[in-house]
Amino acid sequence: MPPKKQKHKKRKNKPKKNWEEPEEVKRAPHSIVVFRGNVGKYIEILMKDFRRVMEPNTASSLKATEKNSIKDFVSIAGPLHVTHLVMFSRSELSPFLRICRLPHGPTLTFKILEYSLSKDVVSIQKRQNTYDKQYLTHPLVVLNNFAGEELKLKLMTSMFQNMFPSINVAKVKLNTIRRCVLLHYYPEDGSVEFRHYSIKAVPVGVSKAVKKLVSSKVPNLGKLNDISEFIEKSGQFSESEAEDDPVSNVTLPQSLAGRGSKAGAKSAIRMIELGPRIRMELIKIEEGIVDGEVLYHQFIQKTEEEKKIIRQRRETRRKNEEKVRKIQEAQRKKKEEIKEKHREKSMEGMKRKQDKEALGKFAENDEEAAEDDDAEYYRSEVGQEPEKDLFTARAKSAKSSLSGPAAKRAKIEKKKMEKNSKGKSGERGSAKDSGDTRRKNFKSGRSPKSTGKPNGKVGFKGASKVQRKR
Repeated sequence: MPPKKQKHKKRKNKPKKNWEEPEEVKRAPHSIVVFRGNVGKYIEILMKDFRRVMEPNTASSLKATEKNSIKDFVSIAGPLHVTHLVMFSRSELSPFLRICRLPHGPTLTFKILEYSLSKDVVSIQKRQNTYDKQYLTHPLVVLNNFAGEELKLKLMTSMFQNMFPSINVAKVKLNTIRRCVLLHYYPEDGSVEFRHYSIKAVPVGVSKAVKKLVSSKVPNLGKLNDISEFIEKSGQFSESEAEDDPVSNVTLPQSLAGRGSKAGAKSAIRMIELGPRIRMELIKIEEGIVDGEVLYHQFIQKTEEEKKIIRQRRETRRKNEEKVRKIQEAQRKKKEEIKEKHREKSMEGMKRKQDKEALGKFAENDEEAAEDDDAEYYRSEVGQEPEKDLFTARAKSAKSSLSGPAAKRAKIEKKKMEKNSKGKSGERGSAKDSGDTRRKNFKSGRSPKSTGKPNGKVGFKGASKVQRKR
């Protein structure tokens, strides 16, 4: 039997035409997380873990190359609604983290003191709580101990808060809050601790056995006679498991996804760490994107005169760059004008060629019509059909005739050949005439130089001898 034809399945999720993001998504902060330079394997993994934290408002699958400069990321920031650029780098001393506010700055540079990858954090947990759906919504950011009037504290607070979308407490849905980012500031050494958690609600006020039945799958009861044995039996859980802290108990205003988490019920909030962990300290704050006036530096302090010199130097460099840019723009316009003139000239040449080909085709059509007229005239006058190649030979010769510069060169070559042939024939004729006259003079005894008298002086020796013999 012949094989059955496979039916093409229709695509269910067709892309929508003219689809636009909602206004809330456009206004939300978006970020790009990349690494710069040769950072090594572990910093690259840390960068990917940080992308995971910033989801869903980040470029998760972005593949940046060494050729991509910071200007490239700044140029696409506007169309893609990108507000923050996070860059990981590494030097001989330690790895660094830079957070830039696009498109005009400022830039905060942190020195990474310690870090742990997400896979290491999750691997040490006894009960892991990781699933993909918790990354479909943005995390809740919590800042601790950032109160103060210092410039660095204000800028850090503003930067960290604006990296994540704000939450309207009156309208928020609790099901959308599944993760939490915690940032804690240590005033003793000026370091910042970064942690990433998953949020989970667990029902309270019931025994552990009932809690297990409510919040998870039904356990294996094959060895028990009745379910009451499972509920009343002691020692089924580890003794090291601590009781719920009363501070973490809350009354849910809304129902949550999960068993036992209903509106109005008492639940305990559990936070399960997802990673990564980063401990870092602020080194420098700059205006602009990476290259600007230094507003704060942990180790270097400059006087007002030094700052003034640096500003003048930066202004001079900016003017030089502007001048070079104008020169390049003028050169670019000049090249475009030359290219446009060349294109117009080429178009004119192509048009002339097309007109010439059209005239050639018109002439061929005239020749074919003339050939038809000659054949018709021959039939009317002679009363017979003309021979097959009688008129086509003449048409072929007409078609094969040259035209234009080639015809001129052919005419010149033909004239040269005729002139050469005439010259050679003239030389042969003069040589023949001179030979005949010599023979006649030899017979008559006259020399070419004689006056015609037989007994005159001879112009050459042989003639006198012949006369004597006679």
